[in-house]
Amino acid sequence: MTPNDPAPTRAWILHPDLTREARRHAPDYALAEAVSLAHALPGLEVVGSGIVRLAKPVPATLFGSGKIEELKAQLEAAEVKLVLIDGLVSPVQQRNLEKKWGVKLLDRTGLILEIFSDRARTREGVLQVEMAALSYQRTRLVRAWTHLERQRGGLGFVGGPGETQIEADRRAIDEQMTRLKRQLERVVKTRELHRAARAKVPFPIVALVGYTNAGKSTLFNRLTGADVLAKDMLFATLDPTMRRLRLPDGPEVILSDTVGFISDLPTQLVAAFRATLEEVLEADLVLHVRDISHPETAEQAQDVNDILADLGLDEAVPVLEIWNKIDLVPEETRAELIGRAGREDDTLALSAITGLGIDTLLAAVTEKLSQQRSAADLILPFDAGRQRAWLYEQNVVLSETETEDGWQLRVHWSPLQEARFRQL
Repeated sequence: MTPNDPAPTRAWILHPDLTREARRHAPDYALAEAVSLAHALPGLEVVGSGIVRLAKPVPATLFGSGKIEELKAQLEAAEVKLVLIDGLVSPVQQRNLEKKWGVKLLDRTGLILEIFSDRARTREGVLQVEMAALSYQRTRLVRAWTHLERQRGGLGFVGGPGETQIEADRRAIDEQMTRLKRQLERVVKTRELHRAARAKVPFPIVALVGYTNAGKSTLFNRLTGADVLAKDMLFATLDPTMRRLRLPDGPEVILSDTVGFISDLPTQLVAAFRATLEEVLEADLVLHVRDISHPETAEQAQDVNDILADLGLDEAVPVLEIWNKIDLVPEETRAELIGRAGREDDTLALSAITGLGIDTLLAAVTEKLSQQRSAADLILPFDAGRQRAWLYEQNVVLSETETEDGWQLRVHWSPLQEARFRQL
């Protein structure tokens, strides 16, 4: 830190553990993840953290009065300026806690929005984050100000000459969102043109997906020699990065690195980053990268599978499961895990850092892609020009003969391309 840099903001992390609710992730690991999220945001110094067990949330303040006083003493002693609550906090709860503790407060959604805002690099990524932030802000604005009187004439049924500050703020946000939507539509159109151009190139797309910090970017760099930001930090990669990769004894492919998934990702951001995950839906092969050394690797894998299902990943798309960070597994269990991966279908154990198992992965990708493609004969009537054009865009036509009734084509395609063709 240089002398001119502002002092970091002293932050405290709280994970509310709702004891009556079923949970996938253990509170200790959830808190550790929240602390990692805070470290991913520049300018914060995490000075303390803790789990607060709750039978049920208090509507006005989230925590009970005794716990609030106890926490207030801890926060004052540590000179905390920002409290990050790893969960959903209503606008009313936020306002009341800020008043009682004399600090700024962010909930999980607000924190992730801040990180995404800091990390987004492409024009589309920046616009998507701004949209998500405004959408979040609007809901808090509406609920947080309902205690104000309606400053308008009449009884309020038909509206009078005046309007509340909240209505003016809401209208300003709506106008800004409309402007962003228009800009985003233009950016998305450009991206669609790029994707259409890519579709004409006969390279299969291989997409890396996985829980955040699973090592996707490190693997991407190892395979392509690219220099993508690869840090031990949540959400190190936000925008999709694509590189061409020549497989040994195999075809050239386009490798796509994507944003890391996370449990309880705010709904605004699932929508915001759907565009970055569209690359996954276009993929011929998905590599699901897991941090096999993480204590909750199974729960993280389930989160990823749930998001892929929500996105609507076609069941015809094959998935290889990559057990990464095998070098971090204790020696006594490492050999057993490598053996287990060898016995399980479509599973490989490797280390993106050391390079162990990379050759096996490349061979598996080559084999998976070659297995997929098969030849087929099609007869298209003359009025099926759209389907014929699509086949040429996909670069799958081997030969074509014109007959009295239409076109006779020989194609070489993947099951996914066949399924998409049948839907046209």
